[in-house]
Amino acid sequence: MLKQELDSLVPSRDFSRRGFVKTAVGSGFAAAVLPVTAQAIKTDSDGLSVGEVMIPVGDFKMPAYRAQPAGKSGLPVILVISEIFGVHEYIADVARRFAKLGYLAIAPELFVRQGDAQSYGEVSRLITEVVAKAPDAQVMGDLDACVAWAAANGGDTRRLGITGFCWGGRTTWMYAAHNPALKAGVAWYGAVARAFHTGDKTALDVAAKVKAPVLGLYGAADEGIPVDTVEKMMAALKAAGNTKSELVLYPDTPHAFHADYRPSYRKAPAEDGWKRAVAWFKANGV
Repeated sequence: MLKQELDSLVPSRDFSRRGFVKTAVGSGFAAAVLPVTAQAIKTDSDGLSVGEVMIPVGDFKMPAYRAQPAGKSGLPVILVISEIFGVHEYIADVARRFAKLGYLAIAPELFVRQGDAQSYGEVSRLITEVVAKAPDAQVMGDLDACVAWAAANGGDTRRLGITGFCWGGRTTWMYAAHNPALKAGVAWYGAVARAFHTGDKTALDVAAKVKAPVLGLYGAADEGIPVDTVEKMMAALKAAGNTKSELVLYPDTPHAFHADYRPSYRKAPAEDGWKRAVAWFKANGV
């Protein structure tokens, strides 16, 4: 089911890991999504401090892409969580878009212990060999480390937000349940009724723990995320007292509609979703 969902989103390609040149975090595109479509958005770094940083997680150093207004501190913080493909150019570009708006944006490479997500050309192998081996407990700890790093590097973590796409959309829900200090989240087409790592819970399982307002942005034509599951998530939130979270469902819109580098991109929903996301964070103290 999960394999079929993701295999349908990108073409299977016969890249080998040894044949793929690893680039810095946030540069280049993942092998599984090549060739990149012409409409891919490119946000410049004028006025920004951008690039790879190393975030300590205990004795481990986790790479992340950081973007923020140059020379500024006391910035609201946005965690930007990738799809299954890791932190490639699209995710870095999203981080720069937030930085242009005055945020310290951090996109951590959350699969780094499991392997190089960008090097895989076959989605099924990527899921089995990398994504499914990254448990939620590890991911939540890594995100906590990002927050601690932000607090020590110009971020005001009292104004903390998170957003993510696909796998990152699910992670957005899970982190909202994990961190009660989170101010707001925006989940782009993240599965709520399934987990990737064996033994992990689903977002529906932890809905009662989500206290922050989360905006869910979904496509009604997403073949891998049934609309009724997202509606169940919203109902579970409301039943638990979270009445501020909202769902936006775009008609005739597929999965990954914000991914401007892929054929799934839909300009109107993507632009509307971005405007809503920015407004959501501002309205909720981020």
